Amino acid sequence: MAEVRQYTVSAASTETFGRVLCSARNHHVVVDGPEQNGCPGEEITPVEVFLAAVAACGVELVQVIAKSEQLPLKKVAVEITSTQDRSRPVRPDVSLLNSVRVKFRLEGVSRQEGERLISAFKQR
Repeated sequence: MAEVRQYTVSAASTETFGRVLCSARNHHVVVDGPEQNGCPGEEITPVEVFLAAVAACGVELVQVIAKSEQLPLKKVAVEITSTQDRSRPVRPDVSLLNSVRVKFRLEGVSRQEGERLISAFKQR
C-alpha cells in the first residue's frame, strides 16, 4: 500500500512591496521578488527557492538511495544553473525557464555507482 504524504506551506505579503513571508510548519523564510519587478531583490527570489528545493531533493534522495543500496557515499553536492530568456519564451502563455542544468558531485562511491545513483534519482 502506498504511503500518502501531505504538505502545507503558506506565503503572505508583508508591509514591504514584493517581500513575502513563507512558512512551513514552524519555519519561516523571507522571499523577495527580483529588482526587475520593482521588488527589493535583497532576499532569495522565488525562482531561487524553487531551484534550491530541487537541489535539496537531489541531495536527500541520492543519500537515501545510497543508504538503501549500502553504498559508501560520503558527500553529495548539487549545483543547478538555469536561464530565462524572455525574448525567446518556451511558451507564449506562461513564464518558463529556457534551460536548467543539474550538476551532481559525489564522494565515496565509484563513477559507476554514482551514475547508478543519479539514474535512480531521475526515475523518482
